[in-house]
Amino acid sequence: MTLTHIPVLARAVLEGLEPAEGKLFVDGTLGGAGHTRLLLEAGARVIGIDQDPYALNRAREAALEGLTVLEGNFRHMDELLRAVGVTQVDGVLLDIGVSSFQLDDAPRGFSYHEEAPLDMRMSSEGTSAYEVINDFEPEEIAAILYEYGEERHSRRIAREIVQARSEKPIETTTELAAIIKRAYPGGHARGIHPARRSFQALRIYVNDELGALQSGLEAAARIIRPGGRLAVITFHSLEDRIAKRFLRGENGFTPVNKRPVTADEAELEANPRARSAKLRVATRDLDAPEGGGTA
Repeated sequence: MTLTHIPVLARAVLEGLEPAEGKLFVDGTLGGAGHTRLLLEAGARVIGIDQDPYALNRAREAALEGLTVLEGNFRHMDELLRAVGVTQVDGVLLDIGVSSFQLDDAPRGFSYHEEAPLDMRMSSEGTSAYEVINDFEPEEIAAILYEYGEERHSRRIAREIVQARSEKPIETTTELAAIIKRAYPGGHARGIHPARRSFQALRIYVNDELGALQSGLEAAARIIRPGGRLAVITFHSLEDRIAKRFLRGENGFTPVNKRPVTADEAELEANPRARSAKLRVATRDLDAPEGGGTA
């Protein structure tokens, strides 16, 4: 089976992680295995982690030489690696967010363009978007949309959602997108679909993406050897803020670049989804304490 996922900031990731023969890396967000494939081609071995059964099946069917696939959330990467006898690696990559094939797979419910059941979970566990939209109090919905989507019309949207669900449950992505559009002043948002921020907020909340990122960074600090590298790709200002604070804090890392790496015009033309991607790379300090940082 061929994987066709287009990895964002691929060249910068390779330059940042410095893969080579004999090195071992963790791709904590395996997804379509785009970055993993490049690390393998450079001669490194990779342990790929994902909680999405579909992503895991795709990777296993591809049978990439040098790749070990583990099921789980990257926030537990140190425990997952310890279970297979690995306690230290040369580098970790975290590519936060939803991969292209997840966005393009309508039944997953991540897209507001295609009709699908309201779910948005990366795995089958936890609270779904359907439960948030149909069961949560309006104040809770508004807080989620504002905190995780930076949606300034969050209260207005929450009121429209509650009004709509009083008549019948909101069951599909297109139903929700239409309700959000009705709630927006003039029915549109400048430059973007009016549902974009709300869908992003729901996805982040449902999957606890910010909590997972913080825990994943701490887990990475526990397994990266002194002199090893940590690379983090984010697509949201809240995610980037967490990564920046961690890598510049007292956690035993020194940033490689002062500013995050972003996509150039050539990459944006080939892959528009790279537009909001930011890459931060840091080196594990040689005198960093074993077993992780202090976060």
